Order: sequence, then structure tokens, then C-alpha cells
Amino acid sequence: MILAAGRGERMRPLTDSTPKPLLRAGGEPLVHRTLRALSHAGVRRVVINLGWLGEQLPPAIGNGSRFGLAVDYSNEADGILETGGGIVRALGLLG
Repeated sequence: MILAAGRGERMRPLTDSTPKPLLRAGGEPLVHRTLRALSHAGVRRVVINLGWLGEQLPPAIGNGSRFGLAVDYSNEADGILETGGGIVRALGLLG
């Protein structure tokens, strides 16, 4: 599971309009680097929780196939649940 729902307060003002996972480093979004590393490590299925500006992540990531992964999303748009709450909400997707 990639915990991606937080606001990224320490990265403000960059995260005022872009969620932290989509901030670019080396010309690409941080989350793309993470997804490639997970795929390279043999992971095949990933759940990403969405919160602050989370609607921007699915268009940028899609279903994960370009990374060799299957990506599901767990939405926390109705209120950030912190780490434990985000994981509990995603349990149905995590199996």
C-alpha cells in the first residue's frame, strides 16, 4: 500500500495545487519512481489511498499496467483518516 492521502504540509506551497506523490524529481512524479521500484521488486498489486487533491492521481497513474502493476485506489476524500484509518479503510482492497 502506498500512503498518499496526506496534505504534504512541509512541502507547501508546492502541495497547494499538486499532491505530494505527483511532485516531480528528476523530471518525473515521485509516485512513478515508487511504482517502478515496487514492480522491479516483484510486487504485482498496489493499493494507493487518496486524500488531498487525490483526484489527480488516477489520471497520472491509471490502472498501473505501464508499471507492470495492478493499481487500486482507496478514497479518503471525505476526511483524511491518518495512517491507521487509511489502512483500515483499504482492508477490503488489500485482501
